[in-house]
Amino acid sequence: MTKREGQENAKRKTGSALLYVLIFTFVLFIGILVVVYVITRQSKPVMLDEHGKPVASSCIHYLQQKGGALLG
Repeated sequence: MTKREGQENAKRKTGSALLYVLIFTFVLFIGILVVVYVITRQSKPVMLDEHGKPVASSCIHYLQQKGGALLG
């Protein structure tokens, strides 16, 4: 094996190790997103008004129908 071939093999090993790290990071990030989504769906969140008091569910449905600015 020549010196050049050895350098190319070292680059491939470094590149493949970096690829595995990036894939692991991506999978971990997606996993965290899924777990957070499932937990928030089970928590049954309550919408609060600007004073911190719970908003009635009928008001929420009304805002959703009207496309209110409060709900994005």
